[in-house]
Amino acid sequence: MEEPQHRIRAAHSESTITVYQAYSPEIGLPAVRDGRFPAAWKRDRMTWVKPSFLWMMYRCGWGAKAGQETVLAVEITRDGFEWALRNACLSSYVRGVHADRATWQRQLKRAPARVQWDPERDLRLHPLRYRSLQLGLSGEAVRLYADEWTVAIRDVTPLAHEIRALVSGDDLTAATTLLPQERPYPAGDELLGHLLG
Repeated sequence: MEEPQHRIRAAHSESTITVYQAYSPEIGLPAVRDGRFPAAWKRDRMTWVKPSFLWMMYRCGWGAKAGQETVLAVEITRDGFEWALRNACLSSYVRGVHADRATWQRQLKRAPARVQWDPERDLRLHPLRYRSLQLGLSGEAVRLYADEWTVAIRDVTPLAHEIRALVSGDDLTAATTLLPQERPYPAGDELLGHLLG
C-alpha cells in the first residue's frame, strides 16, 4: 500500500510515544541518569522532537555531529504529544491552509508548538517520497515537555552506532532488525487537519 504523503510514524504504546533528540554529553548523559533534563538544558529556546528514528539519525549524523553525540529516546505521554499537535501551527505559510500570510504569522507567534514535515529517510539516510513530522516546542510547551510529559529518557547512542556500522558494511537486513518498531500513529483530522500543507 502506498505511504501517505504526511504521516506520523512512531514507536508508541497505549499511553506514550517515543521521540528523539540529540545533545552534547554534558546535557544528554545527566538527562539519562536522572530521567529529566538538567539545569544546563535551555528552557527558553525552542526544542525540536522527532518521532522518526531515521530522521534523527540524518539530523545528528548517527550521533557523530558536534553537540549531538548523545542520542536520546524520550518517552512522553500521548496526552502531552496530542496537546502539542492541537496547539501547533505549521512552521511555514501554506496557501489554502492559512487564510493569508498575516493570519499565519499571528498564529505562529501565539502557538506554543510548531510542525514541519520533512522527507523521511531510508537506512542510508537518503530522502524518501513521503514525509515525517518534526515538532518544535517553545514557551509553555517546553515546560510541559520537561516537567510533565516526560516519562523516561534512554540513551540510544550505542544502538545508533551499531546500526550505522551494519549499514556501512552493507548488512541492511541486520540493520533493519535493530530499528525501533515505528508504526502509524493514530492521528485524525482533529489532531492534524490544521497541520497538513
